[in-house]
Amino acid sequence: MHKDMTPHAGPPARARRGPDVTTQIFIGLLLGIVVGYFWPSFGVAIKPLADAFLRMIKMIIAPLLFATLVLGIAGTGDLKAMGRIGLKAIVYFEAATTIALFLGLALVNAFHPGSGLTMPIADTSAAAAMAQNQQHAWDIFLHLFPTSVIDAMARGDILQLVVFSLFFGIAVAAIGKKGQPVLDVLDGTAHAMFTFTGYVMAFAPVGVFAAIAATVGGRGLAILLMLGKLVVLMYVGLAIFVLIVLGGVSYLIRVPFLTFVKAIREPFLIAFTTASSEAALPKALEVMERFGVPKNIVGFVLPTGYSFNLDGTTLYLSLASVFVAQLAGIEMTLGQQLVMMLTLMLTSKGVAGVPRAALVVLTATLTQFGLPLEGAAILLGIDQVMDMGRTAVNVMGNCIATAVVARWEGVFDDARMRKFSIEKAA
Repeated sequence: MHKDMTPHAGPPARARRGPDVTTQIFIGLLLGIVVGYFWPSFGVAIKPLADAFLRMIKMIIAPLLFATLVLGIAGTGDLKAMGRIGLKAIVYFEAATTIALFLGLALVNAFHPGSGLTMPIADTSAAAAMAQNQQHAWDIFLHLFPTSVIDAMARGDILQLVVFSLFFGIAVAAIGKKGQPVLDVLDGTAHAMFTFTGYVMAFAPVGVFAAIAATVGGRGLAILLMLGKLVVLMYVGLAIFVLIVLGGVSYLIRVPFLTFVKAIREPFLIAFTTASSEAALPKALEVMERFGVPKNIVGFVLPTGYSFNLDGTTLYLSLASVFVAQLAGIEMTLGQQLVMMLTLMLTSKGVAGVPRAALVVLTATLTQFGLPLEGAAILLGIDQVMDMGRTAVNVMGNCIATAVVARWEGVFDDARMRKFSIEKAA
């Protein structure tokens, strides 16, 4: 997953450990394929190791989401200070991520990359969870509001937890300085959970190894073809989003798209090659300021976008969640998928700094809808390949967001943009 930054810094050790864990996960993937193919009965027998890893992931979801979401809402004091700029940025972020979600949803329903191979569903509550999401629209609306947040956490009802966190974060922000001790506690909790997540991710190679071995052992090598189809589909989706959506936005704000692409070439390539938005942030800040966006807008919109405007990641999450449903042989109605998209839209906010954040958000969503968590472990095995593309698109989307807000405010400097493009061409 992209290793983005939030307004509340994540664990500093994450950047140093990432490549090693990624290599180990890839090795675990390859070994799992070999073991599942040549010793299928053994591969199926070690599935409890994958289940243990997935249980650990579920264990961290509730406290991690609560702490990071409340901090993301109450801790953005800049939104008040910046006034109109903050509001306009959030409006654009929501519009862009919603388009990305629905683009992913359209692609996965059009091409069905997960159809044809049925995974066993380990979660016996799956039928109940799916039935819950077949209720009347008013029932779904009422279900958003928990009678007890502790009960929601215990049941893994992520949507209720998100709603509680939203209200709690707004309330903490409203009481001003009196809420600072609460923020301090939650900031410490978030940092502890970042470290806790790092410990859990140390088991990821074993979890991926066991999940792949059990799947290949029980279902054969067909799963690899499906994973390949998902990777190709995601990159097609990212290309469509960049060319049509971001290209269209560029046209609307009167910024030549090719000029913009050339300007952000360096941060884009840094993000793609390192799969880290953090690594690309300093260069992105520098480039967009030189491109004609005022410093105060760049300094606010880019870091905020790293938490609230993850276009590539949201597109991936909509693809991945329905892909797992297709693997499980579960037919989801359009209404159920829309509720799932709402869940993804809410749970993905504020957790950008979490190591392997896509896995945390995807696991939370699969739990909410009773879908097999084995799908998340299998996808983790190819996460690095997909992470490169979605992280680069995250950075591109946030760069153009700064230009959108600057143009909306009427402060975009066209002369600086032309000067910068000439310097780049020279």
